[in-house]
Amino acid sequence: MSARLLVAVSTMLEAQFVTTVQAATQATVARRCADVADLLAAAAAGIGDSAAVSPDVPHLERDVIDQLRRLGLWVLGVVAPDDEAGERRLRQLGVGQVITTDATAQDIDAAVVRSGSDPTAPRRAGSTDGVDLLDAVAGADLDRRLDAALDGDLDALGRRTDAPSGSADEDGPSNQDGPGGRERPGGRGGATDPQRRGRIIAVWGPTGAPGRTTTAITLAAEFAAAGISTLLIDADTYGASVAQSLGLLDDTPGLAAVARAAEQGTLDAPGLQRRAPEVSANLRVLTGLPRADRWPEVRDGAMQAVLDTARLVAEMIVVDCGFSIEADEELSYDTLAPRRNATTLTTLEHADDLVVVGAADPVGLQRLVRALGDLGHIPSPRPSVVVTKVRAAAAGPRPERSIRELLSRFSGIDDLALVPDDRDACDASMLAGRTLVEHAPSSPARIATAQIARRLAPQRVAPTQGRRRRRA
Repeated sequence: MSARLLVAVSTMLEAQFVTTVQAATQATVARRCADVADLLAAAAAGIGDSAAVSPDVPHLERDVIDQLRRLGLWVLGVVAPDDEAGERRLRQLGVGQVITTDATAQDIDAAVVRSGSDPTAPRRAGSTDGVDLLDAVAGADLDRRLDAALDGDLDALGRRTDAPSGSADEDGPSNQDGPGGRERPGGRGGATDPQRRGRIIAVWGPTGAPGRTTTAITLAAEFAAAGISTLLIDADTYGASVAQSLGLLDDTPGLAAVARAAEQGTLDAPGLQRRAPEVSANLRVLTGLPRADRWPEVRDGAMQAVLDTARLVAEMIVVDCGFSIEADEELSYDTLAPRRNATTLTTLEHADDLVVVGAADPVGLQRLVRALGDLGHIPSPRPSVVVTKVRAAAAGPRPERSIRELLSRFSGIDDLALVPDDRDACDASMLAGRTLVEHAPSSPARIATAQIARRLAPQRVAPTQGRRRRRA
């Protein structure tokens, strides 16, 4: 069956391209679209099953390509001969195959045939192929899942069992080839050249200020202190606070700027570096959104492009994620609607390691247990659990033992990290706009977090006394 093409190509290229398609055996022109709006309307109406676009079509952005894919269309890029800039823009927008207008009908037929095995080709609506969603004992309440965990069924808690364990010395699953058969910088798993592909560490935790941002900042600072090029991204679209914690101005939020560049297909590594200032040696920070109502500026496709590009900028990418991982079920019928929690969900899906942070008090631990179960509903790496603010006043006379026994019993978690409560050091560091590594290197909280960093990068982070460092 031949592909039914919706053609949205500039007038300078359209006539030659359409003439060539008419001579092809594997493709037909279903409709010539006047603009992007016409293209999306035709796609939504089911007039075609494929789309051909050129880079100079007005308002062609990454979100348009994502919408076409969600509607089930395969997208083909069309450029003039020797238009390297146009081809580069299409690939940055996520177009997998690009041909020139001097291509033959046989070239178009071959492109259509290749689309059947193209890793960037779409899945039809409702398809779950390749998506690992472990439904934690469907329809059961938390107590039943905890009982199942007591019997040794950790899958009942909804934790992934096929994802990387979080150890930085393990290779994740191999990454698929990107557009044009090139190695794609994004996606979960290992890389053919780990020296040129950064590792993404998502730091996430339930609601209630468990210390997620402090953990993310300190981890990033530890990697930087070890000589590892590090990028810290504030992706909390509910309450970004990295900029304030480090004393940075956030009048022009970096994440919104690079997301916009990603939508336009102009984001590259130098552009990301310009938007992420270096706050100390080896440490760059991409500030978050100053207002929660600006969340639509960072859509899932743009966030994935930001993460892909970040892998080319730094060896370690630490992402401070928002607490909510709801999937907007009430909007699931509308594949074109933006997702409120797309930034967090996209980060968790493409992360190599996941650090889950909970607070060491009765409310915080209850939220942590439920959060570990909720992770089973979304694709994410196996979590490395960190409990912060450990103190006897909130967890009993032997808090470390009590917390370990509780999480082992109710979540099947035996390997976790405990961070002592050190509010004086944390408060002083925030007041100074510095990290714990800089301002309080001997802090018990800093020392405990340094051990977590060594577990995530055992070959790179060595035990240190953490002398104070000046900001560049």
